Amino acid sequence: MRKSLQLQAEMRQEFGACVFDVTLDCEDGAPVGGEAEHALLVSELALSAPDGARVGVRVHPVDHPAFANDVATIAGSAGHRLAYLMVPKVETVHEVQRAEQALLDAFPAGLPLHVLIESPGAVHRAFDIAAHARVQSLSFGLMDFVSAHAGAIPAEGMGIHGQFSHPLVRRAKLEIASAAHAFGKVPSHGVVTEFKDTAALRDAARRAACEFGYTRMWSIHPDQIRPILQAFSPGDRQVDEAVAILLSAQRAGWAPISYQGRLHDRASYRHFWQLLERAHATGRALPAEAKAWF
Repeated sequence: MRKSLQLQAEMRQEFGACVFDVTLDCEDGAPVGGEAEHALLVSELALSAPDGARVGVRVHPVDHPAFANDVATIAGSAGHRLAYLMVPKVETVHEVQRAEQALLDAFPAGLPLHVLIESPGAVHRAFDIAAHARVQSLSFGLMDFVSAHAGAIPAEGMGIHGQFSHPLVRRAKLEIASAAHAFGKVPSHGVVTEFKDTAALRDAARRAACEFGYTRMWSIHPDQIRPILQAFSPGDRQVDEAVAILLSAQRAGWAPISYQGRLHDRASYRHFWQLLERAHATGRALPAEAKAWF
């Protein structure tokens, strides 16, 4: 966890922006029987994070005995330094409501909730979960989703290729991304466990972004961060085109324009502005004309 926070600070200095979040983990990171001590450690790390850091915490599921203490300890002492609270294994809106109430009891100012969708039932209810006002992001928990099928999805469904080819996994990814976009939330793609295969990771990240509509992606190793950023960042040609179109639109008072023989109006302006936002968020250098917009 300390290495992740240090890497975030180094890359923030390099790119001039915080290009990835650090999620301190209480669910899988805490030893059995040591959950309370781990929550105290996570609180200390969040409080000691440098200014400008984006740090969240993944607590235990709402039905876990350690959940209430996680939230009370961490949000109660370090809520003002956190960007979000992540709740795993969310099944229903009722569980989101329980998490929200626990959060507000500990930290009345509140925080965004990021939720992990990890079962067939949760996928079925993804639109209802995404509609909750406190939810900011939906993440896909691939490994738990596959194991929830009692062997009906082979182990290859958790792999870098199978997770994009097995119909049930593909369907789940699309449902989650669609639910998130329907309510203006952030769909975050799950992990790739083959962290030493950089080319395969980059291809998986590209597919998650271009084919499945995800706008963020989890990493489980520092070596994954730069390939993910590259895959989710628009290319130079896309950035240059977006800047040219938006500058032309600005000069026209945002009326429709013709650019290289194609009509553009406010619908496409929104698309190209979002493209530039993604470029900025992933640390891509922008042309001088666009820097003033950020």
